Amino acid sequence: MKDNIQKLEEIARLIRIDVITMIYKAGDGHPAPALSATDLIVALYFNILKVDPHHPDWQDRDRFILSKGHACPALYAALARKGYFPSSDLAGLRSLGSHLQGHPDMNKTSGVDFTSGSLGNGVSIGHQVSSI
Repeated sequence: MKDNIQKLEEIARLIRIDVITMIYKAGDGHPAPALSATDLIVALYFNILKVDPHHPDWQDRDRFILSKGHACPALYAALARKGYFPSSDLAGLRSLGSHLQGHPDMNKTSGVDFTSGSLGNGVSIGHQVSSI
């Protein structure tokens, strides 16, 4: 158990470095929401969620809804470290033509299950998905 916690803490530390680096290189973004969501995202993606980066559309996967879409740098860093896309893509955060925009887009980024942006839209997305 302690080894697993230390592993998760190390992943979270690396993702925080990724977040700060991405936002610095982009010259734009929201570091506080991304940093505050890091521990939760790491716990989910590296310990709880049933996901497979080699089969991102796997029907029986767990879905993750990031309601505060502006925290997406933490999600992008976790997805890259999980293997959904190369970590070199992180340098393109918020760049024209990049699949890593300022809010997650399920049509552009592998591993993103729901497009989000407006605060609070995750509740309605979650309700809609759970009723299917």
